[in-house]
Amino acid sequence: MAFNLKKLFGKGSGDEYIEIDLNAAEAKEDKIIVKPFVLRQFDDINGILNSLREGYTIAVIDIKPLKQKDVIELKRAVSKIKKTVDALEGSVAGFGDNVIIATPKFAEIHKAPEIKKEKVDFVSDFR
Repeated sequence: MAFNLKKLFGKGSGDEYIEIDLNAAEAKEDKIIVKPFVLRQFDDINGILNSLREGYTIAVIDIKPLKQKDVIELKRAVSKIKKTVDALEGSVAGFGDNVIIATPKFAEIHKAPEIKKEKVDFVSDFR
């Protein structure tokens, strides 16, 4: 798409055009970014939430530093992340003891079905 800026602003003869590629900015946003984060304190969630709200970021969050420092703050931070991701219709899952993955709407985290543990009563089996 071309605009005649000189004519628009009243300068020049109007024969010169400047080509502006309006699709260049959109092409960058189409890329999905897997971005690592480290949760050292509660305030660190602001960067995580802002990235998720943009809609093109999958957040890999290391919670170990905050977990070692303050478990109550960790629970508060994880709760806020979960509420935001739920509002964005995304997914949240824990991987191991120290990593959380948060995704926007377009991505889904595969969660293996839980295996129901049967309560085994060995004493009654031998009666």
